[in-house]
Amino acid sequence: MLDKLTQHPKKIFLIDGIGGLVTATLLYALLARFEPFFGMPRSVLYWLSGIACLYALYSITCYFLLKDNWKPYLRVIALANLGYCCLTFGLLFYHAQSLSIWGFAYFLGEIAIILALARIEWRLA
Repeated sequence: MLDKLTQHPKKIFLIDGIGGLVTATLLYALLARFEPFFGMPRSVLYWLSGIACLYALYSITCYFLLKDNWKPYLRVIALANLGYCCLTFGLLFYHAQSLSIWGFAYFLGEIAIILALARIEWRLA
């Protein structure tokens, strides 16, 4: 996959943007609706969804507007994704008492996927 992205490196912005929209939608529409099942407070889910929307907007904008010198912008989103993972991990500890096994599973899976993406982004940058 890294080889394909090396040929068209700006596509990572599109992948990141679509991923951010998927995350925002899942948090806002699914996890918030089934708050008792997952255990994360709805207000936290809304904030995380908003952050994911901002990251998606940034990445999609970069994909469509940047022609040259895109590497610094890729570093920005890689670091932002890392920050999002740290925030989410901290929230897992803070809300551990209320989270169900499904809530832990969702957020740990999300963190794993985003960390993998951030690693690829950093390597491309």
